[in-house]
Amino acid sequence: MMIRSQITLIERDRTASWFPGLYNHRTVEHFRETFTPAETTVLNRFFTNVDRPVFGLINLPEVVKGALFARYSRSPKSVRRLFLDEFMENPETGIETIAAQLDDDDPLINLRRAEQLYDRVFFEYGDDSVAQLGGVHLAVEQASNVLTKILEWGRLASYLEQSTRYIYYDARLGDRYRYQVPPEIAGSPLSAEYTDYMDGLFDTYSTVVAIMTEFFAERFPKQGGDSSFVWKSTIRAKACDTARGLLPAATLSNVGIYGTGQAYEMALLRMQAHPLAEVRQYGDMMLEELRKTIPSFLRRVDLPDRGVLASRYQARIAQEMREIAAEMVAEPEPSAAVTLTDWDPDAETKLVAAALYSVTDLPDVQLTGIAGRLSGEERARIIAAYVGDRGNRRHKPGRAMERSAYRFDMLCDYGAFRDLQRHRMLTLEWQPLSARLGHDTPVELAEVEPPLVAVWQETMERAGAFYETARETLGIDVAQYVVPFAFNVRFVMQMNAREAVHLIELRTQPAGHRGYRLVCQEMHRQIREVAGHHNIADAMRFVDYSDPDLERLESERRAEKRRGTWY
Repeated sequence: MMIRSQITLIERDRTASWFPGLYNHRTVEHFRETFTPAETTVLNRFFTNVDRPVFGLINLPEVVKGALFARYSRSPKSVRRLFLDEFMENPETGIETIAAQLDDDDPLINLRRAEQLYDRVFFEYGDDSVAQLGGVHLAVEQASNVLTKILEWGRLASYLEQSTRYIYYDARLGDRYRYQVPPEIAGSPLSAEYTDYMDGLFDTYSTVVAIMTEFFAERFPKQGGDSSFVWKSTIRAKACDTARGLLPAATLSNVGIYGTGQAYEMALLRMQAHPLAEVRQYGDMMLEELRKTIPSFLRRVDLPDRGVLASRYQARIAQEMREIAAEMVAEPEPSAAVTLTDWDPDAETKLVAAALYSVTDLPDVQLTGIAGRLSGEERARIIAAYVGDRGNRRHKPGRAMERSAYRFDMLCDYGAFRDLQRHRMLTLEWQPLSARLGHDTPVELAEVEPPLVAVWQETMERAGAFYETARETLGIDVAQYVVPFAFNVRFVMQMNAREAVHLIELRTQPAGHRGYRLVCQEMHRQIREVAGHHNIADAMRFVDYSDPDLERLESERRAEKRRGTWY
């Protein structure tokens, strides 16, 4: 049973001075899942709360926390419900044994006893390295896809997000489909129109995903050697991949985060400086829950002369840059999906020098000079030797590959961007999502009877019109919520060659979504043909240019084989 609940977070007084007019008594709605008294007793031992969408995991082995989050990504259930249904009574987890050993005292009492020690080491002495040693598993549920991208910005944490590939989004939470009503829209004249628009999007998604599931099931009948589970999982993924472009950025998702105190502090400073109320309010909830487990590491976040000052600095820069950009009136010129805009013509020469550095006693400048005097064949031989005989894509070349860099200007649908954005170690920045850069239309829509292309186009036209209304009324940030995943977003990815090997090989594998596979195949081509870095391109020997009909089939077969081995 799900009942609607509202979290009303009165913004701190300090916010009014640096975000005038934006921070007044906004609310974020969420659905509160109900539990029996017995379930609540159990959950209170392992979660920092049982009635809010943000909570920490406590008193559990690390492997159990990781397994919970791994299961999270492919289930429509909340992590607390997953814990009760699939983990609590499983003897392999050892959870019942742990529960029996916990007394009725506050499970965080030992933490509070230790807090003084952390205060002395961390807060009084200002040793940030200590904040890198305390980590927390945090669940952030019912977050919009606008918010999830902001949560996943930081490099120094691990994230696992609910997938649109394995879950049908045709079910409701209570009386509403799974979408966020941002406070800015809830309190505006567009509220009723927004709800009608969102319901229409999800109605269309529900129709399309059902039709495509039936279509793919008929087109790709179950093979004799495959189980029903493998076949149904593959068909579901194919149908969800096709229909996901209809989902708006307001679509709700669950995110599991593991981060250190330092990583959370950096995230919270960004979040309390953000112009969207949902982001700020989830930041407040995260801070409240994190202070139940690592309070000393987060004491600085809302201190006026520390965290507040840092957040004001970030907000001030963002505002000033937008004002400057607004003075530069220009229409976007046509651009390709992938454009290699910057690279080093001497990258392979420098790579040779870097590869030799750790096996000689020569200075870097001298090695660079030697590498520059080598013939192309000699450089190719050294690079090939450094890359070695890679048995599979998990055999990664060494850090000398980081000597060269590439900068790509990208334009692809938001659904594909969501997957590419997960590569956080490189430099990735994106522009606000809009309905002004075109959209993707899955080719499979034309193959069903009757064709769904017209339905798709009409939906995108309505989305484009409502986006303009929302942008004019509420601004560019809030308007992002209404944009479906099919619309394009522009972003830049800057990476060294080592990261390029990892990203391009991984994201061109047959199991991947067609949208980002095409993007990464083009990245590989441009490294070879535009930059002329043939040896570096050759090092990426596991780039896949195939075009499978059922992307997930082989992956699901391998997964089932592993399950058979385990059990």
